[in-house]
Amino acid sequence: MNTEKIKIEVAYALPHEQALRKLEVAQNTTIADAIKLSGLLEKYPEIDLTKSKLGLFGKLSKADTVLRDKDRVEIYRPLIADPKEVRKKRAEEGKVMKKGGGDI
Repeated sequence: MNTEKIKIEVAYALPHEQALRKLEVAQNTTIADAIKLSGLLEKYPEIDLTKSKLGLFGKLSKADTVLRDKDRVEIYRPLIADPKEVRKKRAEEGKVMKKGGGDI
């Protein structure tokens, strides 16, 4: 049994608050294990490990990924709007505004 410990962080951000937990865990801890150990599932019941996207330092990762020393686990919230649709709508609105104007 390996008793070596690694230091990690687990982060979850909402629009109005951010939670960051620093933990010392066993070497073979996975992303899912770290989230469970962090206590964030109890504080934020909306987190669903079967549906939430997870990552390490901004890169999507699977829940069974084994962590390394100094990793930061991130729990991502679902998107409110599709970024492609938002850009498309913004571009269409910009075109409409440009048609009527000639004043510079």
